[in-house]
Amino acid sequence: MDLPVIAAALPALGWALHGTVLAHRLSTARRDPLTGLHTRTGFTARAERIITRSPHAVAVLVDLDDFKTINDTHGHAAGDTVIATTAARLATWADANGVTARLGGDEFAAVITDPAHTPGLDALPAALARPVLHDGALIPVTASVGFCQLADLPVRTLTDALSAADTAMYAAKGHSRRNNTPRPRP
Repeated sequence: MDLPVIAAALPALGWALHGTVLAHRLSTARRDPLTGLHTRTGFTARAERIITRSPHAVAVLVDLDDFKTINDTHGHAAGDTVIATTAARLATWADANGVTARLGGDEFAAVITDPAHTPGLDALPAALARPVLHDGALIPVTASVGFCQLADLPVRTLTDALSAADTAMYAAKGHSRRNNTPRPRP
């Protein structure tokens, strides 16, 4: 190869490598390091695309019940195992039919294209409620799950869908989001 051709190609190669490194860093920044799920930022754009394109889309919110007790009783390493296992179970349930995220702490979200492409809405709480193995001990885990069928909303927005799923999740917990007190049972 001729020296002027090599000299001309080197900057282009450098920029291509630089672009690849930046794309990898951006992708990594939009993933939770413990779970590998999207962070809120990475989740939002993908979820909004699903909502606009999928008439049967469902928004899901998950909150681990009494997670502080797990950390206090079994330690933070056990808590991390529970978080990572919950994330894996949510991602397995959603499979390639949507996007999943860890919103923070012990709260997760998903937007799926159609519940018919998953094991079913009833299967998720059951999958999340299985004990988690950590250092030879089984840690009991329960989670409250809220669903929102996007078709039921007057305006299909991610904010409204997550708000409705949040309300359903707290109803599943048996608590009001505003005052966190148990609701009377009929």
